[in-house]
Amino acid sequence: MKTKGYAAALLSLSLFTSLSYANECPSVLKFMKRKLNSQETVNLCDEYAGKTLLVVNTASYCGYTPQFEGLEALYRNYKDKDFAVLGFPSHDFNQEDSDEGKTAELCELTYGVKFPMFEPISVKGDDADPMYRMLKNATGKAPSWNFNKYLIDSSGKQITHYPSSTKPTDAAFIADIEALLKSE
Repeated sequence: MKTKGYAAALLSLSLFTSLSYANECPSVLKFMKRKLNSQETVNLCDEYAGKTLLVVNTASYCGYTPQFEGLEALYRNYKDKDFAVLGFPSHDFNQEDSDEGKTAELCELTYGVKFPMFEPISVKGDDADPMYRMLKNATGKAPSWNFNKYLIDSSGKQITHYPSSTKPTDAAFIADIEALLKSE
């Protein structure tokens, strides 16, 4: 009989923990996303809750595409401080390849991207992915071009939009990231 009591207590604790976790995960992360050029899906809450995030809509054939290098440098410099860059290819501005394999190849071979890249999505208009709708609602700004950036604090409550023209190497932009990392 003690085993049943222990099992019931363990189940109750597990359910309580799951409910607490569900409440702690920011709404903007309550999504499953497929990795680029893969069948593997990622639960964004499981992987990124509690981290400072930079969410970027990317494109392979854009004047801003070289920003991949700066984004990778940010990821490399801050990933050990609970920071991640999440890339989402988008063809909304007619500058992304329809072949995910070619997109992955460009990211990995041309720019050495190691930060997480996910399935292509729509980032604007009526077809916008629900996560991007939330980012737009939180900031009042939808992507107007490729390489828009959304900086999200570790609680998921503070979200700041940066336009495509903001380079990943911009001193003020890096200062904003470092300020969030220090406060958390």
